[in-house]
Amino acid sequence: MTKTGRAKQIFKPEFQFGLGGVPLGNEFEVVTDEDAMKTMEASWNAGVRYFDVSPWYGLGLAERRYGMFLHKQPRDSYLISTKVGKLLKASPHNNSKELFPYGNSPNNVVFDYTADGVRRSLEDSLQRLGIDHIDVVFVHDISSDNALLPRPWPEEFAVALKGAFPALSQMRDEGVIKAWGIGVNTPEPILRVMQESDADVCLLASQYSLIDHTNALNNVFPVARQRGVSFVVGSSLNAGFISGSSRYNYGKNNWNISQEHLAKRDRSRAVANQFGVDLRTAALQFSAAPDVAVSLIVGAHTEAQALANASSMKVTIPQAFWAELKRQNLIEQNAPVPEGGA
Repeated sequence: MTKTGRAKQIFKPEFQFGLGGVPLGNEFEVVTDEDAMKTMEASWNAGVRYFDVSPWYGLGLAERRYGMFLHKQPRDSYLISTKVGKLLKASPHNNSKELFPYGNSPNNVVFDYTADGVRRSLEDSLQRLGIDHIDVVFVHDISSDNALLPRPWPEEFAVALKGAFPALSQMRDEGVIKAWGIGVNTPEPILRVMQESDADVCLLASQYSLIDHTNALNNVFPVARQRGVSFVVGSSLNAGFISGSSRYNYGKNNWNISQEHLAKRDRSRAVANQFGVDLRTAALQFSAAPDVAVSLIVGAHTEAQALANASSMKVTIPQAFWAELKRQNLIEQNAPVPEGGA
């Protein structure tokens, strides 16, 4: 089976929209266990059956919360992806509050992109999740925007090229996992892994949104088609920016939003108002439209958000809205848009 075929077989229609785990790791604010469970239950009841998480989100918190809900569901009824490359080690002298101020984890993080590190990470994740296998694995944050890496990202990538990547390919070929790729916020590592290894599907985070999609569209997607790699698209709202948040993407300086991005959001919102379209809904559907995208993941931390996200994927948006965005050069002329609508 080709890699493209493998990813598309895994991400069946019921798995083409998923819940992202960042908010349930208390990334942006305190979320109680009760609210986390209500969010997951609302997502499930709305038909969501794909769940993406990582040891990094809340340094174990999001995985534990996912496990509290998912271990009660039939294992063959949902798809789950998690990430490797960051081992968690409990310590009374941890710096978790520096990394996740709204969390209360006992763990420090240790970056490990070796084969042994991947195996250890997956075993740890299975224990936190309380399940017997993981479907899709993303090697996490080997990227220039990761200021916490102990070495420059190309050096860590070289370790993964000999360690994590072949180990995951072996696990896939042995049936331990179904597919693997990398999950990063920048294009360079994705371009490299597509050309230098045999990834199946990558998590394309913070790179294909209504506000910022030009590079992915014109430089990353053509290589993906050539190499038979598909994408799960994340951060399609730029960490909530498109829906009105005062942050753009992630990191300590995400409050420092460029005037260009602010102006583009305002102009896009004006077009949305003209056509009676919810901009957030349009942004989600836009990010799911490319042929190389097999799934879209969106975070939520309340029942209302979870229901709104799922509902947004069922709304019909008029074609005239997309045409006007292109007329005003707010999206690229060659950007694919959702079908349907008068």
